[in-house]
Amino acid sequence: MVRRNLSLLIICLITMWATFAYGGATVDLVRVEKSLRKMQLLSGSTVVKEYKIALGARPVGHKRWEGDERTPEGRYILDWRNPKSMAHKSIHISYPNAQDKAAAKSMGVSPGGAIMIHGAVNGYGWWGWVLQLIDWTDGCIAVTNPEMDEIWTLVQDGTPIEIYP
Repeated sequence: MVRRNLSLLIICLITMWATFAYGGATVDLVRVEKSLRKMQLLSGSTVVKEYKIALGARPVGHKRWEGDERTPEGRYILDWRNPKSMAHKSIHISYPNAQDKAAAKSMGVSPGGAIMIHGAVNGYGWWGWVLQLIDWTDGCIAVTNPEMDEIWTLVQDGTPIEIYP
């Protein structure tokens, strides 16, 4: 009970801090530059926050099939979230879209799915800064756990995400 109440208090404090720190700015776009290993949260044309990211273990090129360890490229939606993710917390990217599915079907493969923005794998949060030095995911976008808590607070479901090469 005490642990749950402490967790709720921390979430409330993060939410209050984020609102104060960013003047209540609404994040209306998440932009990822894969080659720069950078993710930005934008409100209009203003960058609200920027993060160093880790990507899939084979980061060059658009995700084409399940298991290719690539992070997709293009415009998607952040459509749902998982507070009990195997990687701290996670926000789902709407990959695959209709075009991705058609391309995979033409190759006779599954496009895959479950592409997320997430923190460190549970139990390894203390490694957060080290994990940002390498591309280690299966195609997801990884940040540290404290950064994921901040993103969780600032980004709402339905926010577009643009992922560039």
